[in-house]
Amino acid sequence: MITVRTVDYHTAGEPFRIVDGADAGLPPAPGDTVAERCATAVGPGGSGTAPRRGALDDVRRLLVREPRGHAGMYGGFVVPPDDDGAHFGVLFWHKDGWSTACGHGTMALGAWAVDTGRVAAPDDGDVPVRIDVPSGRVTATVHRAGGRTTGITFRNVPARVAARKVPVATSLGLAEADIAHAGACYASVRAADLGLDLSRAALPALVRAGQEVRAALATHPATWHPDGALLSGVYGVILYEELPGTPFGPHQRNVTVFADGQVDRSPCGSGTSTRLALLAADGRLGPEEDLLHESVTGTVFTGRILEGGITEVTGTAYRTGEHTFLLDPQDSLGTGFLL
Repeated sequence: MITVRTVDYHTAGEPFRIVDGADAGLPPAPGDTVAERCATAVGPGGSGTAPRRGALDDVRRLLVREPRGHAGMYGGFVVPPDDDGAHFGVLFWHKDGWSTACGHGTMALGAWAVDTGRVAAPDDGDVPVRIDVPSGRVTATVHRAGGRTTGITFRNVPARVAARKVPVATSLGLAEADIAHAGACYASVRAADLGLDLSRAALPALVRAGQEVRAALATHPATWHPDGALLSGVYGVILYEELPGTPFGPHQRNVTVFADGQVDRSPCGSGTSTRLALLAADGRLGPEEDLLHESVTGTVFTGRILEGGITEVTGTAYRTGEHTFLLDPQDSLGTGFLL
């Protein structure tokens, strides 16, 4: 009988399932750094969405597939950090494999670290939680008031714009994509250019469009990261629309389609970082301004850009449950299925 214990959170509606590797007895992920452990999990010849099957990947499948999970599930395995400068490391995963960055997961991990006492925090004030992820070291600053967590600010690795107005042919017509990197590579496309609105009713069409854009850009040189294949390739496609601005800066809504057709229920943390870089490059976001960024579910992140392409994204995360999942060796469904 295999037993896996998790603590679940949601950040602005997007789930995040946390497994503490030290307590769970997870299969090892060899490597001296979190990036090396992620590369080991993906395996030689694999990619983030086509991982090599192995013991650790079997645990991922168990937690993300039905009947214990669902196609929209996301999570992470807590692993040792690269060095003593971080509190811990994490390997991010989703229904199709592994990812190098996850802003909403970083925020959830900050709340979890404080909630569990792994990182001491005051009743009132802020505490930084430093986390090593496959794309580098990030920080989740947990904001506290009256003994409760009131929000988390995610400081990402530097964001950079790689290409603008790249023509992309889709079944809905020709569109232009802006490509940027912020721990993972995202392509931004204005939804109206494809005749789409960002409503829940339009989600099937948005998903198809996102998959087509991702496929069309698969070999584009702007999607390549100088640090190698692990960080290269379009991870997500952000279909966005402009909303009336606020006194503090621009206001946008987005649907982020990532992996193989998964929809982010939040405004997407690392995706928001790329939107901030693009807006700053256009002169639409100054150092004292914030982007109000909405998801298709109506939840909100606020983001700002600092010097050197560093971005900060603020949101909320809440614990939704603690679970003990079992795999009976006689269960013919094994690690489960996806519909």
